[in-house]
Amino acid sequence: MKTIFTLFKPGILGFILILLIASCQQAEEKKKTIENPFSGPSPWPEIRKERIQKLLPEAMKAAGVDAWIIICRENNNDPIAHHIGGENAGGTALFLFFLENDRVRSLAYSPVGEATALADLKIHDEVIPVERGGSAIGDASMFIFAKNFNKIAVNFSNDNALADGLSYTQKLELERALGPQASRLVSADELIYEWLSVKLPAEVDIMTKAAELTSQWQYEAYAQVKPGISTDADIAKFLKKKMEEYGVKDAWHPDQNPNVNSGQDRGHSHATDKVIMPGDVIQIDFGIRVWDMWVSDIQRFAYVLREGETQTPDSVQYYFESSIGGNRIALAAMKPGVLGYQVDKAQRDWMAERGSEPVMWSTGHPVGYVAHDIGPNLGGGLLPDPSVRPTAVKPLKEGMLFAFDGFHAWKLPNGGTKTMSVEETAVVTKDGARYLIEPQEELILIK
Repeated sequence: MKTIFTLFKPGILGFILILLIASCQQAEEKKKTIENPFSGPSPWPEIRKERIQKLLPEAMKAAGVDAWIIICRENNNDPIAHHIGGENAGGTALFLFFLENDRVRSLAYSPVGEATALADLKIHDEVIPVERGGSAIGDASMFIFAKNFNKIAVNFSNDNALADGLSYTQKLELERALGPQASRLVSADELIYEWLSVKLPAEVDIMTKAAELTSQWQYEAYAQVKPGISTDADIAKFLKKKMEEYGVKDAWHPDQNPNVNSGQDRGHSHATDKVIMPGDVIQIDFGIRVWDMWVSDIQRFAYVLREGETQTPDSVQYYFESSIGGNRIALAAMKPGVLGYQVDKAQRDWMAERGSEPVMWSTGHPVGYVAHDIGPNLGGGLLPDPSVRPTAVKPLKEGMLFAFDGFHAWKLPNGGTKTMSVEETAVVTKDGARYLIEPQEELILIK
């Protein structure tokens, strides 16, 4: 039996070895040259503390509650757990926040085996160990009785999944422990809305860096397109590879991120194997999750030139200018105190003026910890009574962030519809709103 050494001469083997070494060195150099703003440790632990200290007191006052109870446990935890330090709960733990002299104090009733690690996080004013066989809910109830709170928020809600983490059995146990004071329990819906809808300046900076990468990678993806060969799925694979290189995650379900569409509207969808052809308008709807906490949501549009074309046809250019025009009008309408539906109405008037087909989607939505975050809905502008959509009549506040589209839709020859929806992200400031990054100004042209 021949060995590899009889099949290849030593000189050839040496050459192959040199190539392998060079390839590995190139890969290492590539990793070193990546300027990844999210490669270091997450700033979330310190930001979480700051959010509790600076934003929670005002949120509790706005919601009209004296105290807030969150019950955490292993495997089926409250969705708000990561925001209050309860993400590592094993046995049942109870977290109590209450107003005292215009500041929030917090007590954590934790199983004794987890109390030391929880105290090390230095989130709460006091961590109280619950001995084995004891009850965090029962122990906390004694303190709650003594404080005689008027309104106690707990996490149940019909409308907000993030405010609906209290299980049925937990609620029953809490009511039994509180006895007559159980009548003082109210939904934490409004409290969580007020707290999570506003972001700190440090969080705005993080989301700005995420938006920059999200937009940049889309431009790079479009540069790879070969009409007649590349598919929508090829663009998606390119973006997935970028995410892998930078160690970031999907802003929403991986199957639909990114959504790449060079055909007629598909709504929230996955990228297909449709081949990109001359004359196509291409949409990329893409977002990334950084430090496993904050997300981006950006859309960029491109046009594939037909043979003989050197610029966008007048019709497509009109659609694009209508789209970014609607986006700019929405931005101008975003000011503290303005209601969500009023931003949507400003764009709907523009769409009617420009002859757009109807678009079912809201102009925009809050973005932050999830792609469709808590906060005012920028929709309902054409409803006879926008209040049927409660979040559409909520006021915008300084520190809120929104991902919002500029819309223009038109009919295709086959009867389908195509929509331009250039999507940007903006933060509300005391004077109005500003884009996080430079918005798309020109349609990306693919030769």
